[in-house]
Amino acid sequence: MHSVGFILEDGFQVMGMAALSAFELANETLGRVAYRLTVMSEAGGTVRTSLGMRVETEPLGDFPDTLMVVGELVPRAIAPGLRAYIAEAGRQSRRVAGVCTGAFLLAEAGLLDGRTATTHWAHAHALQQRFPLVKMDEDRIFVQDGSIWTSAGMSAAIDLTLALIEDDHGAELARSVARKLVVYHRRPGGQSQFSALLELEPRSDRVRRALVHARENLRNPLSVEELANAASLSPRQFSRIFREETGQSPAKAVERLRLEAAKAMMEEGRHSLDIVARDTGFTDRDRMRRAFLRFFGQPPQSLRRSLRLMEGEDTAA
Repeated sequence: MHSVGFILEDGFQVMGMAALSAFELANETLGRVAYRLTVMSEAGGTVRTSLGMRVETEPLGDFPDTLMVVGELVPRAIAPGLRAYIAEAGRQSRRVAGVCTGAFLLAEAGLLDGRTATTHWAHAHALQQRFPLVKMDEDRIFVQDGSIWTSAGMSAAIDLTLALIEDDHGAELARSVARKLVVYHRRPGGQSQFSALLELEPRSDRVRRALVHARENLRNPLSVEELANAASLSPRQFSRIFREETGQSPAKAVERLRLEAAKAMMEEGRHSLDIVARDTGFTDRDRMRRAFLRFFGQPPQSLRRSLRLMEGEDTAA
């Protein structure tokens, strides 16, 4: 039996507790108590969610096999006692996971120094600024670096928990739990947190027109000159304004759009990787593979295998 401890503090975001349901359903599916769950806080007693609802907790005690630290809606400084407990859990517990902004608490305890981690996209920049030793990967749904796990925000807590269940009991149980939760089998950890166009968020209509043109013409070379023409700007003006409004170069933004389109085509399952690479403007599989590794930490073949697992799950259901 695995013991799992959830640490909550006043102001925690209630979606983080969705992980409890995944562990509960793992127990129900196995027909035994595979996970013993404890909800804790530093002093024990009543803890309020960010909505004001109350949850009863136990005081910190023995270190569980898996410690999950649930983040607050607005991250704040951690109490010294709690910091020390989380730091020691990094040595005593088999796994420590930061759910959403729980990554801030792990970082304050020193568990993320030199490690790759993620958190809710809206807080990723702040975490990187406060803890420069963290290797922030804000585009990931969840990240495992050794015994330390971190997840993006909100529903990503379920993806993280399904990955933990799969790590303990295999993919079949994780798929069964996912079906009962009425979600897909866990999204691959490298999947983007949100749409590339939403992330870029250009302020001006001209830059927005260029991005729409790029998305609709991915098979084109999409040079700066072509994009500048779509924006009715000179190439020099366009490059300057584009970087000011999006924080990225046009070439990097176009690659993000190509990656997003490539993943969508693979989800359809009707095309070979050669055709996906051609139709999304990568021109060949090797170039597409390098782009996937840079942005998602896994090659296209890994994503395709995950999608086939999900198809098998839907058939079984």
